[in-house]
Formats: sequence, C-alpha cells, structure tokens
Amino acid sequence: MPFVLFVDIFILRDNFPPARYNHPMNRRIIVAITGASGAVYGIRTLEILRSLAIETHLVVSDAARRIIEPETGRSASEVGRLASTVYAADDIHAPIASGSFPVDGMIIAPCSIKTLSAVANAYTPDLIPRAADVCLKEGRPLVLMVRESPLHAGHLRLMQDAAQAGAIIFPPIPVFYGNPQSVADIVNASVGRALARMGIENDFYPRWRGSGPSSAENPHIG
Repeated sequence: MPFVLFVDIFILRDNFPPARYNHPMNRRIIVAITGASGAVYGIRTLEILRSLAIETHLVVSDAARRIIEPETGRSASEVGRLASTVYAADDIHAPIASGSFPVDGMIIAPCSIKTLSAVANAYTPDLIPRAADVCLKEGRPLVLMVRESPLHAGHLRLMQDAAQAGAIIFPPIPVFYGNPQSVADIVNASVGRALARMGIENDFYPRWRGSGPSSAENPHIG
C-alpha cells in the first residue's frame, strides 16, 4: 500500500496543467551596473534590450547609484524604469539568485574590479556576484565589461581566472573602423557588440566589410 501511494503522488505531480510549466518564455537578460566609471554602458544596454523587446532584470550596486547621476544626469530611479524588473543589490532572495529561474545570460556593464574579483573567486556576498555565479554554474553567457586602466598583474590574473570559469571578458574598447561621429556611436558599438557576443543580434554596432572606403557599415551614424 505505501508503494501504491508513492506512485499516486508522482502521477498527481506529473499531471499538473502543462501550461504551468510549458508556456513560451520571452528572452530574459540580467543587467548589472556596478561602481566603475561608465554607467552609460549599462544604461544603453537597457535601452537597446528594451528596443528589442527583451525582458531585463536590473541590479544596481550601491556605488553605481552614487555614480550614475554625476556621470549621466539621470537618477538611479529613472534608470530603473528602463528595466522590466529591478532588485536591490542585497536582495539575495531574488529569483535571479537561483539557477532554477531561467535567463538567457547576464551582462555587467560596467564591471568594476571589485565585482570582477568576486566573480573570479566565486565570492557571492550580494546579488550581483551571486547572479553572475549562477550564470557560470548553469553554463549561461556572462559578459563582464571591465572598466579599468591601466591594468596591473593582479587585474589581469583576475580576468584570466574569470575567463577560465566561463566568463566573457569584454572591456568596452572603442572601435574606429565604423567612423564614429559621437560618444554615443562609440557606446553603441561597444554595447551592441557585447550583446551580439551573447547571441543577441542587433544593428547597433558596425560590421567590418573588408578594406576600402566602404569597409564598415554603422547603421546608427548620421
């Protein structure tokens, strides 16, 4: 009799309405903004993903909250309105802290050396490195737009360790073959290329077309 009851429990479990588990999921990306200079990269990431109708889950570190307005003229709350969902940096109970919550990847833009160090060492004191660590353990893309210069040996070692764990090290280095006409063009190129590296195609970065006067196309110039 106990065995029959055991079987019946699993039959009931497997006969929940399929819609509860099998509904189509929108693309979903975690965006983190940390305290390195370059908050504009995270903001532009949110704007581009929103234009592509991709669901975004945002975490802004405490240091980033203090930097955003002086650098961009926008408040942290204004930036938050660009995201689908916003979490506090200390919210370790957030859905994105668990691998059971499906996402298509995470981008940290900009990524401070402090956050890089946490990711490289699997140190998860708050939500940003925890969500990043979840992406690594689940085999999901994790892009780190590391914003620091110059770099000493310790910084380079951290990048190597993070890369060996599976992270994509993507410093926002400007490209000039697209003939950028403004800072916005440079930011678009870096963010667009970083998203493409995650498998999110977009038209915000120039494509190299070979040598000659038409060697690159940048659809967002002009």
